[in-house]
Amino acid sequence: MVDTPTKDMNQPISGEREPQGWLGLAFILPGFLFILVLFLVPLAMTIWMSFYNWPLLGRKKFIGFANYAELLGDMQLWHSLGFTLLYTVLVTAAIFAVAFPLALLVDRPLRSAGFFRTIFFMPVVIGFGAASTLWMWLLNPDSGVFAQVLRGIGLISAAPRPLESFWPALAVIILMVVWKTAGFTMVILLTGLQGISNDVIEAAKIDGASVFSRFRRITLPLMRNSLVLALVLNVTSSMLAFDQFFIITQGGPENSTISAVFSIYLASFSSYRLGYGSALSFALLIVLVAISAIQFVLLRERAEEG
Repeated sequence: MVDTPTKDMNQPISGEREPQGWLGLAFILPGFLFILVLFLVPLAMTIWMSFYNWPLLGRKKFIGFANYAELLGDMQLWHSLGFTLLYTVLVTAAIFAVAFPLALLVDRPLRSAGFFRTIFFMPVVIGFGAASTLWMWLLNPDSGVFAQVLRGIGLISAAPRPLESFWPALAVIILMVVWKTAGFTMVILLTGLQGISNDVIEAAKIDGASVFSRFRRITLPLMRNSLVLALVLNVTSSMLAFDQFFIITQGGPENSTISAVFSIYLASFSSYRLGYGSALSFALLIVLVAISAIQFVLLRERAEEG
């Protein structure tokens, strides 16, 4: 019996060409160009401008690290950064307090679950500028819906003016942002919930684990990736908040609601100091990177301990 040569399956078939390296580069080229044009080039230009006294009109002048030295003593900047951190903590906690119950609600096997998912997510598609303008109209003390409803049911006699005091103004902003963004966080958390196998939950029930025990020892650990993603996105977007303060409070009362990005806007387009505004932007980027890194490290350590 004559042995027939066997063909190595790993050898390329005659007439076929092996994939070329440039083909993979062609696939990643659009994404690389997107990052290069919209992130890396503007970042490099911002860093470059931060070393100049760059007026809106007139000739620029190289001043080295003078802008960075100035921002260290800028009390308005430190006040705005402190306010932004306070706002970030409060609004992130409020968003999770609303989004998590919503995710648990729409995760239930009900026919109406899809309808409620759509309703809860709908405010997300509205831009922050449009949402802020809408709430400005709702809060109008003369013609706003809130004032008319409260007067109509007899709860108040005079129209409320929450934007004239710090804490009521901040509460209004947080309420608007929770209404606007909780649906997005709900979708992220819902993805984590649906990634948990029912077999694990049923096994825990058979072992006699209570609802709270299952939530703490099974649901939360298995949702770690979704929780980290939602937390980082919410913290980052809150640190970059601008539209709601610019439109609703306009930095008031008495400049108490000026966020970090708002202070960059004032330095760049009110004081016409583009170089100093660029230094503020780069400093804020460093703060954001540091906060995100701290979040990842802390959450990873807690996950390893668990």
